[in-house]
Amino acid sequence: MRLVVFGSGHPFRGGIARTTTEMVSGLEGRGHEVLFLTPRRQYPTWLFPGASDRDPDACRQLGCASAVLEPLNPLSWAASRARAAAFNADAWIMPYWTWAWAGLWLFLLRGEHPPAVAVVHNPADHDSGMLRRRTARSVLRRCRALFTHAVSLERHLGEAHPGVPTASYPFPPTAVEPLPDRTAARAELDLPSERRVALFLGLIRPYKGVDLLIDAAAKLPESSDWLVMVAGEPWGGLENVLTQQVSDLGLEDRVRLALQWVPEPEVPRLLAAADLVVLPYRSGSQSAVAPMALAAGVPVLSTSVGGLPEIVRHGVDGWLVDAGSVEALTTAFVELDEPRLKELARGAVEGRDRFTWDGYASALEELISKVI
Repeated sequence: MRLVVFGSGHPFRGGIARTTTEMVSGLEGRGHEVLFLTPRRQYPTWLFPGASDRDPDACRQLGCASAVLEPLNPLSWAASRARAAAFNADAWIMPYWTWAWAGLWLFLLRGEHPPAVAVVHNPADHDSGMLRRRTARSVLRRCRALFTHAVSLERHLGEAHPGVPTASYPFPPTAVEPLPDRTAARAELDLPSERRVALFLGLIRPYKGVDLLIDAAAKLPESSDWLVMVAGEPWGGLENVLTQQVSDLGLEDRVRLALQWVPEPEVPRLLAAADLVVLPYRSGSQSAVAPMALAAGVPVLSTSVGGLPEIVRHGVDGWLVDAGSVEALTTAFVELDEPRLKELARGAVEGRDRFTWDGYASALEELISKVI
């Protein structure tokens, strides 16, 4: 098939750029001709409150990629549509995760065009209001098929868009460099060698529940050897909020905050130093961190939200607890003693090939074939 994929890629950072790049690579690996149209610019500062939305190391630069998109510049949209139309594709593939790109998507989906398949990361923005939810629906109802990353989300999409073909496949792990030596990683990060480290990794937003993780650390027994490390860039004013929370609870010896963007080359060092990756999400559809951690042999403690129970197998390679419960997180830390952690780490290693990008591309290919 000839396919146009619209979406973020090199040199932009974040889960959408990484996973869309891997998807394109997987489709090419299965013999499809792909034109990957990526952004020149993504977000204005007011919409992306981090230091920058670019990181050249975050994902690979593909030969089929062409930087033409400007989601917030309507004057550029006609040229982007013309570029896509000239490729004479069998289908267009576009990720949906935020209202900020909706204007571009709606413009592309006007009039005649090849069948459009949405890769739905989120059916609407996290913490979105009614207007943004309506915007998401207006885009998705113009697509001929909907692909997503969890059975629970596929079910939701099927109910919201009856009669539209759907499919799902969990996120496979994105590529991670071989982990460095654990002792060396701990030394470079100034982490004590004798304590167990629970790592939160990724962009910090309210729905991800980092504040709940800190509260759980405060409730651990005095004798507990757990050290919680939070590594990621906070949005909005969360940096001050979390720093103040740690100070107010007197957790300087139990919680380490590294509140900045984690460049891709730093990720293996953090995973090597960790005994456990923690995803204390209040809500969410999926996480690219969970499969990445499991593929690196690090067990995952996660709340049972969205598609995370499809990735994290309770008692096999991770531990699942109720969302929004500080007590459940605290109890999990107590239950996860060293023998159990080692057992879960073995399970993570043994199951690292459960989901692959070839399998992901195959599932998407099968869905596309239903609408072309």
